[in-house]
Amino acid sequence: MQNFSFYNPTKILFGQGQIAALSEELPAGAKVLLTYGGGSIHRNGVYTEVTAALSGHAVVEFGGIEANPRFETLMRAVELARAEQVDFILAVGGGSVIDGSKFIAAAFYHQGDAWAILADHAPVRQALPLGTVLTLPATGSEMNAFAVITRASTHEKLPFSSPLVYPRFSVLDPSKTFTLPPRQIANGVVDAFTHTVEQYLTYPVNAPLQDRFAEGILQTLIEEGPKTLRDPQDYDARANMMWCATMALNGLIAAGVPQDWATHMIGHEITALHGLDHAQTLAVVLPATLQRQRDGKRDKLIQYGRRVWGLSGEDDRIIDEAIAHTRSFFESLGVKTHLRDYGIGADAIPALVSQLEKHGMVQLGERGDITPQRSREILELCA
Repeated sequence: MQNFSFYNPTKILFGQGQIAALSEELPAGAKVLLTYGGGSIHRNGVYTEVTAALSGHAVVEFGGIEANPRFETLMRAVELARAEQVDFILAVGGGSVIDGSKFIAAAFYHQGDAWAILADHAPVRQALPLGTVLTLPATGSEMNAFAVITRASTHEKLPFSSPLVYPRFSVLDPSKTFTLPPRQIANGVVDAFTHTVEQYLTYPVNAPLQDRFAEGILQTLIEEGPKTLRDPQDYDARANMMWCATMALNGLIAAGVPQDWATHMIGHEITALHGLDHAQTLAVVLPATLQRQRDGKRDKLIQYGRRVWGLSGEDDRIIDEAIAHTRSFFESLGVKTHLRDYGIGADAIPALVSQLEKHGMVQLGERGDITPQRSREILELCA
């Protein structure tokens, strides 16, 4: 097992009725910037519950944060937050709203062009505190220190992280996911599954506990994911799926093991240039990455096939079938797994590779061996 430092300060309030506990979690006298997305929280009753819980606080609202939150939109929120002198952010929504709110928190105190936090890895030295009310389980942003932001004007999608943007608390009420469209639920399952794989399907370092944590998340998603689509009112299935998504990227299964993330980096460029949902890009890129990297991932792919999918037989056949099962699982959720399914042809590949090079993504993967040429080969397998 590799050396590691594990830290996660986020308090989780899980279950029905937990939104009411917001009043106990917010600092007394805090002026709150309430952030949300396109307005679904008004239709499903979440807004009413949240504002009732905030009745003892001054609240400034900022709605309209997009899927793949845009830098341009978030900077308007930063200006509002500064003008109103808020001192706490409450993000109500899915990963995009939470990611965007983390950027607002970091940019609030930043001197100069806040894009430097993303493009130049400018250090975050101070950030507004924030909490979240999760309405769409997928990214794990409710319990981690990561965010990904899009700049529409330059077609860039870049990540940043800082321990200062860990949510102080996150409310997870599975019943608030009942009205989500099937596409968003399916995307959430794919997102959580791929997050887990990025930390698990690398190479062995004798970390059996982390492996079994990861395998448990994957097996649970395989079992519960389809249930969430068959019966949107199945509270237990939604609860299990929501907790899987949180546990997939809160640092626990990453402790002491190598990590990949090439699928995510390649996928970000597809979203930036072609507008696909984040999870759609993951469903496209992951099977191709596993195929191209199968030699380096051989031992873990065999373990994955045996333990997660229950496969047996010759090793190469197990690898083939494990990759095929992964693709079939995504397809069974209604998430397509080839670029052509989204109207993207092979002629788009050079521009995607150029974007990777522009953003310094030239040594991807757990071994740093995914060069631009290898990324091109992965994208060719995606076609």
